Amino acid sequence: MPRLPGNVKRMPENEIPEVARLAADLIRFDTTNYGGGNAKGEREAAEYVGAYLEGLGLETQYYEPIPRRTNVTARVAGRDRDKPALVLHGHLDVVPAVADDWSVDPFAGEIRDGLLWGRGAVDMKNMDAMILTSVAELLRAGEQPERDIVLAFFADEENGGVEGSQLVVRDRPDWFAGATEAISEVGGYSIPVGDKSAYLLQVGEKALMWVTLVARGRAGHGSRVHADNAVTRLAEAVATLGRVDWPVEMTATTQRLLDGMADLAGEASSDPDAIAAHAGPAEAFIRSTFRTVTNPTGLTAGYKHNVIPDAASATVDIRVLPGTEDAVLARVQEIIGDDIEIRMFLRDIGLEIPFEGALVEAMVGALGRHDPGVPVLPYLLGAGTDNKALSTIGIAGYGFAPLRLPRDLDFTGMFHGVDERVPVSALAFGQRVLTDLIRSY
Repeated sequence: MPRLPGNVKRMPENEIPEVARLAADLIRFDTTNYGGGNAKGEREAAEYVGAYLEGLGLETQYYEPIPRRTNVTARVAGRDRDKPALVLHGHLDVVPAVADDWSVDPFAGEIRDGLLWGRGAVDMKNMDAMILTSVAELLRAGEQPERDIVLAFFADEENGGVEGSQLVVRDRPDWFAGATEAISEVGGYSIPVGDKSAYLLQVGEKALMWVTLVARGRAGHGSRVHADNAVTRLAEAVATLGRVDWPVEMTATTQRLLDGMADLAGEASSDPDAIAAHAGPAEAFIRSTFRTVTNPTGLTAGYKHNVIPDAASATVDIRVLPGTEDAVLARVQEIIGDDIEIRMFLRDIGLEIPFEGALVEAMVGALGRHDPGVPVLPYLLGAGTDNKALSTIGIAGYGFAPLRLPRDLDFTGMFHGVDERVPVSALAFGQRVLTDLIRSY
């Protein structure tokens, strides 16, 4: 991976908005989550967030159901406390980053050429910083939001929230008393649509199934003719599953998204893939929202060159449209064959809510005031967020981390990718939009 050139332009400190400085600070906490309870840095990041909130005069609470898996919350009192509260939430953990693959230190929080670089710049310390600085702007001005705002920052989202949001909603539902709606990550950002642009507002998430495939065979010496080889059996199954071209399945949300994109692009075809092609760098992200995805992500087998093992396993990330989980699992078993065992590691629900209501109108209105004339379209996220956990206690969640992005920036490709980065100007834009929203809703 080429290193950044030495003549990159660094922004003067006095030109860096607080939202970018705060996001950079959060990136500098290495909160890598390797899964299976193996994470670090979440307590320190949560304490940093808590100290920032306390500096605004808010009372914080911490919940650490598992040592060092720290969650923090605060409540901002609204003018009308009879109105349902709104939750603004984010997660503080990040997926691993292999430093040698990056152009910069992934945990340095560097700002170069007008971009904030680092693991979490996209997912999702950018939004964490926007939430914090939006609330700070109101409180420093002596203002109150219209309704109570519940601020929550979770651990372990990158492992499905099993040691984070899922335990918080189970054990501390009082944090969210009176709340009916929530806003979090992976929505509100702009994408190109042909020669125009649109903002995507996330109103749903695909269901999640992380499975392990296990093949069994007979152990033996690596030098012999050996037909009953677990590694070969597993490899054939994984390759077959990974190459499946799953059919398109539309929902009300994805159909509305494609109709809106087709109108903007002047696309006469009704083929979803042809319409998605107008989204430039976001094409693959859009295409994943209207079909099942089965991606092999890991292989484990053997312990020595000359020993044929009796078992081999593979991890697979399966994302499906809400309500199709059982049918997809049955189809996966058909594809890989009955001699491959499917073990469920994690299964989580899918979500889909209507693109309507007062909060949707408020989010669309806030974007319209700061980027007039650009349409806002609903979409179904191919991945998942902590909104899944909140939905179990009756809170409807949306993805709205507003960012006005350059047309050629592959923003969606940087989720869990290399060289995560976000324009400082986009962070400042998002903070303005989010502040506007919580002022007006």
